[in-house]
Amino acid sequence: MPEREHASSAIHGCIFLIALTVILAALVLLMIPKLPAYSAEEIPVIFEIVTMKYTNTGSWKYENKLIVKNSGTIAYDNRKLSAITYRNGERLPCKIPYINFQYYIDNKPLGIQRIGGMGTDDSSWVPEATIFIDYSQGTFRPGDTIRFEVYDKETNKIISSDTYPDKEKTREEKMMEKYLSRLGA
Repeated sequence: MPEREHASSAIHGCIFLIALTVILAALVLLMIPKLPAYSAEEIPVIFEIVTMKYTNTGSWKYENKLIVKNSGTIAYDNRKLSAITYRNGERLPCKIPYINFQYYIDNKPLGIQRIGGMGTDDSSWVPEATIFIDYSQGTFRPGDTIRFEVYDKETNKIISSDTYPDKEKTREEKMMEKYLSRLGA
């Protein structure tokens, strides 16, 4: 057959490939479940770290007392709250199974000497009430970044997270923490 009687050309081929690519991309997007969009919604700071008290006992061994306040507007049943502490981004093995003082005595966690304060009495941690957590000697040193997370024991969901010293995170740090952390997986 002569050259001009062929039904294809380079222009028609390019248009066909572009159309095919667009159609395939649309099909793939329809088949993928809704992707999580980055949102500015963060875990609220209901239980706020007021301060960390360091007492140098010599030989770089510090006594550590973390003071945490219920800065929310409602009272929480402290028997249904647990807490996890992080030092410089690493989870510490001293998980607090109960914020309630009586339950704490029965289930004293490793790495914590004692807890107390108005938020651990009775069965509720009322707004503006504080608790203290006396960690084992040498757990924290000045300059460490501390993150304190409180969980609802019934749903096993995080209800509050605060960092001390308070440092404003960049958008990239927030996204990395939210989507690439072990909790987000």
